[in-house]
Formats: sequence, C-alpha cells, structure tokens
Amino acid sequence: MSRIIFIETSTSLCSTALSEGDRIVCSRRSAEPRAHASMTAVYVKEMLDECGWRVQDCDAVCVSKGPGSYTGLRVGASTAKGLCFGGGIPLLSVGTLDTLAWQSLALGEPVTVPGTTVIPMIDARRMEVYAAPFKFTDDQGFVRLGEVKPIVVDAGSFADELAAGPVIFIGDGVDKCRPAITAAAEEKGIAAPIFVQQCPEASSMLRPALGLLEKRAFEDVAYFEPFYLKEFVATVGKRLF
Repeated sequence: MSRIIFIETSTSLCSTALSEGDRIVCSRRSAEPRAHASMTAVYVKEMLDECGWRVQDCDAVCVSKGPGSYTGLRVGASTAKGLCFGGGIPLLSVGTLDTLAWQSLALGEPVTVPGTTVIPMIDARRMEVYAAPFKFTDDQGFVRLGEVKPIVVDAGSFADELAAGPVIFIGDGVDKCRPAITAAAEEKGIAAPIFVQQCPEASSMLRPALGLLEKRAFEDVAYFEPFYLKEFVATVGKRLF
C-alpha cells in the first residue's frame, strides 16, 4: 500500500499527516501563530517515528500548492523539497481550495446533493478572498467550475451561484464574508447558504493525492514553486523620528 507524507501550511493552521493506502494513520496540527517554520519538520519527524517509518519508506510527499500565506507556502514547499531530496521520493501538490472542497465532505449529504455548489475561500486580508466554485460528481469527485481568483466580497458577490441552488462556503475567509453574503441572500429571497469557518487540513489532501499518485503526476522537485496568485509585496514600517 502506498505511503504519503502530507504538509499543509497555506493558512494560520500548520498541519501534517501520514497515510497508508486509503487511510490517514497519523497527524499533527497547531494553530499557534508563526509556528510553521519551527514545527513543520518537527511534526513530520514525530509522525515517522511514531509509525516506525523512514522518509524513504514513503512513496511521495504531498504539499499544499496554494493560494494562501506567502510565508506559509514557502515553509511547506521548502520542507517538502528537503524530504524529497533526502529520501529520494517524488513530490505531489494539491491546491488549497481543492483541499477545502474535499474537506467539506465531512458535512455529509448537503455536499453531495445534486446542484450544490461548494465555494472554498481563503482569507486574503480586508474583504478579499481567494475563491473558486466546485461541484461534486460521483465519478470524478470534486470538479472546479472556474478559475481560482481574488474576489472583493460585497453584496453582489456569488450572486449567480446563490441563485442556482444550495451553496456551501468553507475556509478561513468565511466568517468575515458571512454578513454580506447572508444579507444579499435574504434580500433576494434565496435560501441561506451553509457557512463553515475552517482552515485546510493536511489529512483532507488524501483523496486528490491518491489520484495524482496513480497518474504519476509528480512535480519537478527542483523547480516547483507554490501558486501564490498574487506577488508578495514587502512593506517598510514608518519611522517615528
């Protein structure tokens, strides 16, 4: 059975997991601020020790591709590359929104009802989120219906999706968008959507990663770069004197 190391560091939650076959056998998580750089590699070592595995006993490392936090994604990618180079194993990557879409399956039937749209959203500061619509199909799993893009959320956001049928919003950008989206739905007499404030978890990468592993859709370890969506802009604090 295949063994995969998972690393998810795209948001404030730092999480890792190990899988064997089609099940997660071990995981770690920490929501402590700025813990990614100090804890990601530690978590991976703890999990491998717990299972009695070495890196080279695994078939691949799977890392969150983004979008998300620039620093978090860099930490995840560098850790994953180090494991791949050190263990001589290949690299897989799963988009952050794809991970959240698969994570929504924990909600049960509302997700798989025909016509339901799942919209993962990652916090991009202020009233902006990174988002894309997904639908669940029995034969393909989750299918993304549009491009991943930054959206400034207001009363008119996601109007087409809300009018078309049930909508589930999931991600760490949900709570700040809830008032505007709820008000818009109420004004138009549309059924209230489901809101789930959650960070993506490493364990939720399992299903898409197994599909990539089967297809041998590996990343180039040397040249892999996360999908930042926006360029990182460094700011300089103002001097007070």
